Amino acid sequence: MVSTSSTSPVFRPRRSVLYMPSSNERALEKAKTIPCDGLILDLEDAVAPDAKPAARAAACAAVASGEYGNRELTIRINGADTEWHDEDMAAACAAGPDAIVVPKVNSAAAVRTLVAAMEDHGAPEHTKLWAMVETPYAMLHAEEIAAASDRLTVLVMGTNDLAKELYAEHVPGRQPLLTGLSLALLAARATGKVIIDGVYNDVKNEEGFLAECQQGREMGFDGKTLIHPGQVEGANTAFAPSEKAVEDARGLIEAFESSTGGVVTYNGRMVENLHVESAKRTLSIAEAIEALGA
Repeated sequence: MVSTSSTSPVFRPRRSVLYMPSSNERALEKAKTIPCDGLILDLEDAVAPDAKPAARAAACAAVASGEYGNRELTIRINGADTEWHDEDMAAACAAGPDAIVVPKVNSAAAVRTLVAAMEDHGAPEHTKLWAMVETPYAMLHAEEIAAASDRLTVLVMGTNDLAKELYAEHVPGRQPLLTGLSLALLAARATGKVIIDGVYNDVKNEEGFLAECQQGREMGFDGKTLIHPGQVEGANTAFAPSEKAVEDARGLIEAFESSTGGVVTYNGRMVENLHVESAKRTLSIAEAIEALGA
């Protein structure tokens, strides 16, 4: 087995990141058994105004429980322009999830304000910031947002809000959103951040969902946010290297490392350093997924 541990950064799978309403006790309990890579315990859109205080307490209790295995646990707080934001931020920082997810982050200044608030509330070092980018303004300033702080590690696409702001239709292939998706992807890759694709709304349309997963994978997204447990398996498969891809990556690396000079080929293809780097990334992803399952 070709090892990538000495040459590749630690990779954390985020193929499937499932929104769970923190106001729903049964949903939080069920989430302990769902094979998603990450959970977003939601205090925002999925929670009615009068249920928000109880949802906040439930999300923080879930984080503290230690009952969610290797799943990455995050809390989505209410936006900075709402009456619940400050209490959400204070409670989430005290709970210390893997990350705090904040909706509608539109500027580098907003990122710096959020990071300062996390520091003021004593958030532990392991608690990172995930910024949701979901407006035309955020798309046009995505690089500035992504580069604003090292504590910001993940961009999350808010495609429903983006479509609303653009007055766009939800159509197969997402043509109206492709410019925004591409700008956010460029920003993430330019700044070394993870980027997770937006949700697919029609939970009964498996064919459409899988097609959008494939599109997101081909574009370069690291995974997909989900709104139903039934979408987890499809996302896990779509955003993981296939067995053939892993086999090819190992063979390519072995061919390159065993070369004594001159032109290196593998399966009739010329191999250069950039191909080796891509192959090592494929293996690091596969190994991280295997470790997560274990």
